[in-house]
Amino acid sequence: MLTLVPFRKFETFFDVPSRLDWFDRFFSELDPLTAEERKGLSPEFDLSETEENIVLKADIAGIDVKDLDINITDNVLVVKGERKEERNEKNECFHKVERRFGTFTRSFALPGDVKADGIEATYKDGVLKLTIPKAEAVKPKKIEVKIH
Repeated sequence: MLTLVPFRKFETFFDVPSRLDWFDRFFSELDPLTAEERKGLSPEFDLSETEENIVLKADIAGIDVKDLDINITDNVLVVKGERKEERNEKNECFHKVERRFGTFTRSFALPGDVKADGIEATYKDGVLKLTIPKAEAVKPKKIEVKIH
């Protein structure tokens, strides 16, 4: 069938959303691991350090505390968790789902020796905070210079 507008059959290819979908599909096929990482649940963590502690903060809103598993072995901190899907309405028709559900595992090599028995974990407003005290040998020690 002839159309009055030339190249009408190519219109969807040049449409921006379709082009971006094509672009994403092309690169996800080249690197499937990266595509899976983008699709899966992977909370963002901040790692900071004070003189006394190592502090990790993670955005894990929607994850129940009972679905978290945190452990440390040989200065490697492992945080595992699961965000469960919340589809309750049987008559609800989703047009777009961007929130991620599923399990995650993150591992962090901690610098130096830490006091594993002194780790504190708190969860407030969707943010997990882990405070890991440093061992005495790791804490910076100020050396005073004496004048003779």
